[in-house]
This record gives sequence, structure tokens and C-alpha cells, in this order.
Amino acid sequence: MKHRHTISEYLLLKLEQLKVSHIFGVPGDFILGFNKNIENSPITFVNTCDEQGAGYASDAYARLHGFGVVCITYCVGGLKVTNTTAEAFAEKSPVLVISGSPGISEQKNNPMLHHKVNTFDTQKKIFDELTVASASITSPDTAFQEIDRVINAIIKYKQPGYIELPRDLVNVLGPKNYTPQPLDIEASDKDVLKEAIEESKALFQKAKHPVILAGVEIHRYNLQDSLNKLAEKYNIPIATTILGKSVISENRRLYAGVYMGSLASTSVQKFIEQSDCLLVLGAFMTDMNLGIFTGKFEKKSTIFSNFDRTSIGYHHYEQIYLKDYIRELTKSSLKKVTKVILPKKENIETTITMKDNKKITIKRLFEYLNTFIDKKMMVISDVGDSLFGSMALQTNARTEFMAPAYYASIGFAVPAAIGAQTASKESRPLVIVGDGAFQMTGQEIATIIRFNLNPIILLLNNKGYGTERPMMDGKFNDILNWKYHKLPEVYGEGLGIFVQTEGDLEKALLKAKNNTKTYSLLEIDLDKTDLSPALKRLTAELGSKI
Repeated sequence: MKHRHTISEYLLLKLEQLKVSHIFGVPGDFILGFNKNIENSPITFVNTCDEQGAGYASDAYARLHGFGVVCITYCVGGLKVTNTTAEAFAEKSPVLVISGSPGISEQKNNPMLHHKVNTFDTQKKIFDELTVASASITSPDTAFQEIDRVINAIIKYKQPGYIELPRDLVNVLGPKNYTPQPLDIEASDKDVLKEAIEESKALFQKAKHPVILAGVEIHRYNLQDSLNKLAEKYNIPIATTILGKSVISENRRLYAGVYMGSLASTSVQKFIEQSDCLLVLGAFMTDMNLGIFTGKFEKKSTIFSNFDRTSIGYHHYEQIYLKDYIRELTKSSLKKVTKVILPKKENIETTITMKDNKKITIKRLFEYLNTFIDKKMMVISDVGDSLFGSMALQTNARTEFMAPAYYASIGFAVPAAIGAQTASKESRPLVIVGDGAFQMTGQEIATIIRFNLNPIILLLNNKGYGTERPMMDGKFNDILNWKYHKLPEVYGEGLGIFVQTEGDLEKALLKAKNNTKTYSLLEIDLDKTDLSPALKRLTAELGSKI
């Protein structure tokens, strides 16, 4: 006889089928029943210090694994992950938000229950705006169908979804003999696709300097191999956006660098903007990707192809999917580029001599990191110079770099290390985070300890909000200067080191690399005014708008 599942069992079974091994969250009375069922399943529940930490961890897990889950209680928990869900929505990260809620029977006559805000559906209405699909489970008869609908939408669109689970339905049996809803496999309109390919070929055939600019959707839809096949077949150079950094290995023959408008190196900027056939694949035209809109493309010679639409010059094509466009373009007989002159690359030294008594700077820190990072490390960057300094870091394989490079919410990196290392146990996170961001979510070191993770955390201490100071300074940019390297003494575990000089950094990184059993926290003492060239250009652009 076929086993009849409860609502909770069915939801967990769907997650197991997606090979989800970890769910991140914080318990609460409206979700405790489901928490217990997670505990009794093959999936590990990673209870973080704070819901925002759980949200960032699930986001990072999703970026690597392809599907992430955060599980929290009603309103006091759910509303704390609205920010991380917004980030996942903006940057196309497939995260499922599971929220407990008061039982259906408890909601009768609209009582004033704890955690409630306005009406019982207030939280769902908020998540309607932050997700690609949402559902409040109200009946056992439709529960499985609603679960399938939300999960399928997350998988298809690579954006977050929301399921609200009343606590008195957690262990209620669902419908008998239910047939799971199949995933709607998108397919391009063949005639429209053919016409788009023909117009693309015409543009390519007369081009002397075609270039691919690859974005984050290449990773989200697992199109790295398809992209490389296209580039190699026709000898087309590939640059990436900052949000798309590491969608391909940066040591590939045709890699041209990271483009970010005027915030990129001058050689990369010219290389992209002087292209007479720019193929923008899976990239978002955000202010960050375009260097606060300093990027300038010749529209008539630019092709934009995203998940479900393509534009070529001034013509727009709907019902064309990115994967089909890349496949058909690769099959076409394009003119092969005979002479490729890549932009001048930054001089990345394989060895660098650090001076024992010389004050450490942002520039020297990132120069040395390029010699330190090995193939087993993954860079997870927060916002600010953590991000812009990292533009110069070379990644040697796909998805070795992760950052909220569009939504730009500070506090991402430390909890993201939890999600990243649980998703990819063979990788060791190298976390780069500012002191302001660390004070928001740095308590997740406690979670790192509890779950036996070993990231190396580089804390860039410039005594406040370094990104804002050049735009408009004031006391509002100051924060209390902690003795960050002493935190391992508070937690009772970990390696903490204070770094002031180049020599300190070299020795500290070696100690951290050898400290594989637990985390390492290196406090990098920087001057308040020490900024990378890219961040100086960014703050000049942003400051002019204030």
C-alpha cells in the first residue's frame, strides 16, 4: 500500500529529492513542530544566532548548491529575513522561505495572538513582493499542489519562494494518491529563435572585435560549459560583470577581465566599450555592474540575452530562453575571430616580498592574497573594499567568488561562509569583511564553531563605514572599535591575530592556513582613508549624486 504523507513529510521529501542537506533558521513556537520533523529527517537543521544570518547562509548555499532553504517562525522571525530574501530576489538566488504561522483554528475570530502584525496574512502579503511564488497552506487537500507550485517556480526562475505553514497542519495527512506536478520545462519559440539567430549572425559576420560579457545567470542556469564552448569555437574573448565574477575560470585563454564601467581598469573598459559586436549573456544592467552607469554600450551593435528574452540592437525578441540562444548560436556558422588581442591584465605576481615593518594597505593586502589563495579556497566578500579590492583577485575555477554585488547588503559574508561550506565541504571559505559589516552578523562565528567549520576571516578594520566616508563624512560613520582579534577568547575557540604590517599579514595567513580544525580571525588594521582605486572612483560617482 502506498504511504500517505503528512504535509510536513511531503515538503521534506521534496527537499530531499533536491538533495538539500541543510536547512538554516531559528526556532520559534509556531514552527517547532516542523523543526522537530527536520531533526528526525536526513536533513540537518543549522540554527543560527539570528534569522538574518540564516537568510544569508541559505542564500550562499543556494548559489552553490542550486537550492537553499531558510526556516523561521511567524513575523518576528519571518520579517527579519525580508532583507535577505530581497537580496536573493534581486540577485536570482533560489531560496525557499518556510515560515510557521498560527494554526488555522487559532485564527478564527481574529484574536490578538503574539507575533501578529495587523492581520494574519500581513506577512504573506509582504513576501508576495519579494518572491516569485508564495503560498499559505490553508487546506490539506491543496497543500501538496501548493508546495509543488512554489518549489517549481523557484527552480524555473532561480528566485526565492515562500511557504507559510500553520502549526496545526504540520502533521496532518495530505490528499490520497497525489501525483506531483512536473516542472514546466521552458522552450523557446522556434520561429522567433531562428529569426534572432539570423540577426545575430549578420551582426557577427561584419564584426572585427566581438566580445562576450557574461553575467550571473550563466551560473544560476548552469551554462558555464555552454558559454565556454561558444567562446572556444569562435575564439571570442569573455569578460564578466562584478556580480558574475567567477562564472568562468579567470585563467582561461580567452578571459578578458572584470568589467564595471569606469570602475574597471581602463584597458578592460575600452576593450568592452569599443567592441563592434558585444554579446551580453545573462548579465543584469545594474548600476553596480555598469560602474554607477558609467558603462557605455553602442546599442546598435549590442546583443542582450537573458533568461527569457533577447534584444539585438533595437529589436526585441520574447519567448527566447538563454540556454537555447547560446546553444543555437554555437551551432551557427559564425565567423571565427582570427586575431585576439586581450586587454592588458593587471600584473599578478606569483611571489611577493612583504616588508616586516611596513604598514599594511588595501593594495598590498589584495596583491598578497593573489599569491596566498589556493585551489581549495573560495572567496566570500562583503560590500565595500572587501568587494572592490577583490576585483583584482584571480579565480581559477567556476564559482570561487561570491558577493552581494548588486543588492549590496552589508553583513552578508560571515553567515554566507556557513552556507557555502555546508554546500561545498571540499572548499574552505576565505571571508573578506569590513568592521561595520562584521558588527551586524559577526556573532555567527558561534554557529561556525558549533558546526565545526573552518573559514579564514579577514576583517578589514578601518574604524567605521569606509564606503560612506568619502561621499559624506560625519560622526554617523563612526562605530565602536572592538578588539576583534580577541573574540576567540570570548567564544572559547578559534585563532585570533592582530595584523598591522605586511610582515604580520604574511605570518598570520600562514598560521591561519595551517589552522584547519577551526576558524581563524585576522584583524587587519587599516587607516581610515585607505581605499582601493575602484572604491575611490565609486564613491566619487555616488558622492556627486548626494
